[in-house]
Amino acid sequence: MKRRPTPELLDTDSGTAKEIEGALRDLRSFNQRLGGVATMRDLIDTVVRKTGRTEFSLLEVAAGTGFVPMQASRQLFRREVKLDITLLDRAATHLPKNGAARKLVADALTVPFSDSAFDLVSCSLFLHHLSPEEVVEFARESLRVSRIAVLVNDLVRDPLHLVLAYAGVPIYRSRITRHDAPASVKQAYTIQEMSEFFWKAGAAKVEAQRHFLFRMGVVAWKTSPGSTSSAPSS
Repeated sequence: MKRRPTPELLDTDSGTAKEIEGALRDLRSFNQRLGGVATMRDLIDTVVRKTGRTEFSLLEVAAGTGFVPMQASRQLFRREVKLDITLLDRAATHLPKNGAARKLVADALTVPFSDSAFDLVSCSLFLHHLSPEEVVEFARESLRVSRIAVLVNDLVRDPLHLVLAYAGVPIYRSRITRHDAPASVKQAYTIQEMSEFFWKAGAAKVEAQRHFLFRMGVVAWKTSPGSTSSAPSS
C-alpha cells in the first residue's frame, strides 16, 4: 500500500466547535480503547527495563490535551514509575486548561530547549502528519533535546487498517473523524520506514514493534541503552 499524503481537518480545526469537540472525544476513545495509551506505557516500560530507572522528565511534542502521556503516567505510577511531564503544542487552544502539567506553545520542528533538556521526548499520532523529510528533521531535533531516548507512538499503514478505519465511520461522533480516520491511515508510515528515519537522524539504536490494532511503538535511543542507567534526571 503506497503512502498517500492527505490533509486532515483537525490539523487546521476545520469544523464547528461541536465537531472539533466530537473529534477530540473520538481521539481520546481511540487512544484509551485501541492501544494508544497501552503503547505509550509499553514504550516507557522498555526504557525502565533497559536503564533501571523509575523517574523521568518527559516532553510530549504535538501534545494536544496530553491525554496519552498523562493516562500512561497514572498507570505507571501504580508501579512506582514517575514521569515529570511537559506538554508542547503549536496552538494554546489545543493544550489542557487545567494545571496537571507544564505547557508550552512552540513548533515541533524547532523545540525551544537546550540539548539534553529532557530524559525522554515523545509524540503520539503526530509523525504521520509530516513528510519524510520533516520526520527526519523532527527526529534530529527530538534526539537533540532528549537525554535518553525518543518515543514514537503512531499508526501503521496497512490495507486492512484502512478497511477498519472506513468500517468505523458509522460510529464516529464527528464529521471530522469520518474524514480524518481514513486519511491518517493513508498517510501513515510503516515500521521499517519510521525506523529508517531515526537511523538517518543519528539514533544510536532503534527498537520498533507493532502493537495492538495497527499501532507502532518506536524507541530511538540517543546513546547505547546500557550507557543511560546513571544519567541524572532533570
